[in-house]
Amino acid sequence: MISARGLDNIRRAFTNRNYALFVIGNLMSTSGNWVQRVAMGWLTWELTHSGAWLGIIVFADLFPTFVLGLFAGALADRTDALKLLRFTQMFAIAQATGLAMVTFAGWVNVEWLLFFALFRGVVIAFNRPPRMTLVYNIVGREALSSAIAINAMVFNLTRFIGPVLGGAIVAWWGAGWAFAFNGLSYVAFAVILFMMDIAPTERGPAKKTGLGSETWEGVRYAFNHAGIALGLVILLLTSLFVRPFTELLPGIASAVFQRGVNGYSTLLALHGIGAVAAGFWLAARGGVRGYTTIIVWSLLVVSISLIVFAIAGNFWVALPIMAITGGAFVIQGVAIQTLLQTTVATEFRGRVMASYGIVARGGPALGALAMGGISEFLGLSAPVAGGAVLCLCLWAWVVRRKRRIRDALEGPS
Repeated sequence: MISARGLDNIRRAFTNRNYALFVIGNLMSTSGNWVQRVAMGWLTWELTHSGAWLGIIVFADLFPTFVLGLFAGALADRTDALKLLRFTQMFAIAQATGLAMVTFAGWVNVEWLLFFALFRGVVIAFNRPPRMTLVYNIVGREALSSAIAINAMVFNLTRFIGPVLGGAIVAWWGAGWAFAFNGLSYVAFAVILFMMDIAPTERGPAKKTGLGSETWEGVRYAFNHAGIALGLVILLLTSLFVRPFTELLPGIASAVFQRGVNGYSTLLALHGIGAVAAGFWLAARGGVRGYTTIIVWSLLVVSISLIVFAIAGNFWVALPIMAITGGAFVIQGVAIQTLLQTTVATEFRGRVMASYGIVARGGPALGALAMGGISEFLGLSAPVAGGAVLCLCLWAWVVRRKRRIRDALEGPS
């Protein structure tokens, strides 16, 4: 149940002009991003009819964060977040525009898709740390939990809007127009970033060490902090075991459910509806107390839901499960990110958030590659079921360490 105080948490966050602008920009750019994602996934399936290629394209999109993320985080810790975000947004516009031009010219093939997926992955590796740290710079510690949950709610609202819009654009006009739409959404976000006026982040005296040393310093800090390390481990394992199942949905919609691109976009839309509901609940809830318990329950819900999803093999059973898993994924991601942001020392924020980004994007990249490869031999449902069983084992492991995680990230009860 949402309390009046919870609704006031949301209202108070939006009274901040810069935060309101940031949310509007996010709404535009992530809607376009989902439109492109639907188009790339479906186009990959049409060109190859291969679960392995679906995994490879996703891997190319997500894995650069794994390679470059810590370096990007160290750069974010020594650079003004807003200026860095404006700079990287220019490259995001170039990526979407180039992909649209290749498609309109009739040159598109799976190799071009692989190139532009890799291009986008490199851009996001440098875009994500300043994007995440900017939220703290805008709202401060007091409103952080609500702001992160609102961001997740907006992101997953676009997970509903984007797939529906993307499916319609691809079905009626083709993938090229979907990529062009994404380019325009990136331009809109860039304009909004230049409208924002935020005081530069206060930093201590400049260090004489290089980016490499600062990067390694951030790694040591994260792994030596019991709560941050355990939070990242939980996120990593769920990112490997269960989150990549959404990357197989183009193939599942076509080969398992016998549906077209609209069936695929409907599955993603239901995933987004569940995520929006969970994000709204977390935003209104406010605070971090009890987040560890919420994470534990979400692991159990995801495990059981995906086992049913894989066994049933039925489109109408899959729809409510997509909503359930969408909500559970948001709960995990928002709870872990909020706990890390409220625990981390300010001077390490960029590097720890880069670590979060590495795990959140690199884990699904590896998982999608593995699931796609397995699907070539065992079908598309088997890797989903196997990942769900592994997630159930993770739940049992976390239950035994629940108090330790809670005390390290929420503080002793």
